[in-house]
Amino acid sequence: MEKMLVMTTERIPNQEYKVIGEVFGVTTQSKNVVSDFGAGIKSVFGGEITAYTDMLQQSRSVAIERMCDEARKQGADAVVMMRFDSGSIAGDMQSVVAYGTAVKYI
Repeated sequence: MEKMLVMTTERIPNQEYKVIGEVFGVTTQSKNVVSDFGAGIKSVFGGEITAYTDMLQQSRSVAIERMCDEARKQGADAVVMMRFDSGSIAGDMQSVVAYGTAVKYI
């Protein structure tokens, strides 16, 4: 499958396109007990909690891929104005949404 162009800007340089519409991808993930225990220790002594950093990086990647899949289903060539939104659910889960505008080259 060809990689889809995803831009955080409104314009793709030297490319004309028409807007198809909004697309999004979402994922919700949780940590396991061992990671939560390690995070609790880190919160006492300070420092980066790499288990959570890794979870967020993975969540963003999954959300982008799902957004691109949705754009492909709508016949898009690219996604512009891509943004992320995230939030916690019940204290131990993290939800990440990637959203943007699907466009078709003309």
